[in-house]
Amino acid sequence: MIPTVVWGTGNVGRAAIRAVAAHPDLELSAVLVANPEKVGRDAGRLAGLGHDLGVAARGDVEAVLAQGPGAVVYAASGDLRPDEALADVVRAVRAGAVVVTPSLYPLYDQRGAPPEFREPVLAAVKEGGGSLFASGVDPGWGNDVLPLLVSGLGSTVEAIRCQEIFDYSTYEQEESVRYLVGMGQPMEYEPPMLLPSVPTMVWGGQLRLMARALGAELDEIRETLQRRPLERTVSTRTMGEFAAGTQGAVRFEVQGIVDGEPRLVIEHVTRIHPECAPDWPVPPDGSGAHRVIVEGRPRIEVTVEATDEEENRSAGGNATAVGRLVGAIDWLVAAEPGLYDALDVPLRPAVGKLGRRLR
Repeated sequence: MIPTVVWGTGNVGRAAIRAVAAHPDLELSAVLVANPEKVGRDAGRLAGLGHDLGVAARGDVEAVLAQGPGAVVYAASGDLRPDEALADVVRAVRAGAVVVTPSLYPLYDQRGAPPEFREPVLAAVKEGGGSLFASGVDPGWGNDVLPLLVSGLGSTVEAIRCQEIFDYSTYEQEESVRYLVGMGQPMEYEPPMLLPSVPTMVWGGQLRLMARALGAELDEIRETLQRRPLERTVSTRTMGEFAAGTQGAVRFEVQGIVDGEPRLVIEHVTRIHPECAPDWPVPPDGSGAHRVIVEGRPRIEVTVEATDEEENRSAGGNATAVGRLVGAIDWLVAAEPGLYDALDVPLRPAVGKLGRRLR
């Protein structure tokens, strides 16, 4: 059994606790929290399992890392604190742990990552003998292993489009929804996530990964952006009201240009209410989906809908990202220490999990 720490108990951390507890080769050895009010609470309760797992949440990071865990699932958000998240991950890698995380977008394509992200991790690997694999859902498996797998079913491939279509009223991270993405802000507000070059920073690595796997060379990466206001004030279950006239929907593309044409495209269609921008793509059912479209012969379209935590699609997406990461831990432990990306780490079957219940 590989002693595994879950660091953070938010939207991703809750799913991580459940995934580690369900894995036949992992042992949940500790849970780290930043909120003092969570210290001492049982991990099973924090994960919404309704029963204890016998592991109490702790706030003493150094003491936990000093115990030499085999793996760390770093689930604390890096959206608003990338420098702090990188420092945390480097500490864990330096302690000799295999670290998996969705929190560091620049390291999803580790070969093309900026030196200020890549070099500290490589130094920690050399010093402590740990490893790092960063991935998610979108960016993550929805833009790398899934489209690449589906592309292999075609005789010819003209273009690949990866879509995330979501109702963000189900995404329980209000600060990100309102201020990073700009939902509910005046239309003149400039959301940090949508500023020129930022989408490329977040999703460009996925385009480079796909191009590398397909043997193609990108001429450049382009961005497009559209925004729509709400026609009426709407109320959400978790984040209150969003006023008429404020931003209610966003659609953008990050395009990988090959031979002058957008051959690899990552598209996001995000709403705070389904009434906004009804002419844009919609999920086939419910509040969200990930879709891959391979234009070619044959034309192939695959839609993935995941639900968790009382049929919540956002929670389902988080759980799939966690499944990809936690499922890679035993492979990473057996591999050489290093910095890995999605093309290095295989997407593996649920070995030993069929019919298995959380212990």
